[in-house]
Amino acid sequence: MRLKKPRIATIDEVIISREGEYAIIEFREPGISTMNLKLGPKLDKMTDKQILASFNQTVRSMEEMRRTYVHMPVEIPPGKPQVKYFEGGDQWVPRGDVLRCIVDDGGPDCEATIWIDDRELSLREFGRLLLTRAGWGMRMVFIPEDEIEKVHPIEIREPENESD
Repeated sequence: MRLKKPRIATIDEVIISREGEYAIIEFREPGISTMNLKLGPKLDKMTDKQILASFNQTVRSMEEMRRTYVHMPVEIPPGKPQVKYFEGGDQWVPRGDVLRCIVDDGGPDCEATIWIDDRELSLREFGRLLLTRAGWGMRMVFIPEDEIEKVHPIEIREPENESD
């Protein structure tokens, strides 16, 4: 089950603990993410109500940012590298927000591999690349291999000939 984002809470809905400079706010209701809120050295002198007020203000700020944020995905132009190797993490990372890929069956036992530019990534490597965008959503559009540089209109409807 995917955890829900933290929400504004009352003191009876959460368990507050302290760890160093962090307040840990855990919801009693299962299925809601715990937040580790860095409050610094002042945490030692704060009451649970003060910590909860800081937590609720943080949640309000996050909600406001989500409401007002307008995302313009960046697509790297064709012919330029879409991914780069990040040595510190020993993995490939996307340079933009859009990836033009080709699905192949070149892995062990015909396991899927993903081609980006002229680079074949295993499912593990591709999964690690996706983790750089943890917390984001994504849409996958399957199109003919020779059309990956085109922007296609998308029709929203149920498939016509779907077999059970």
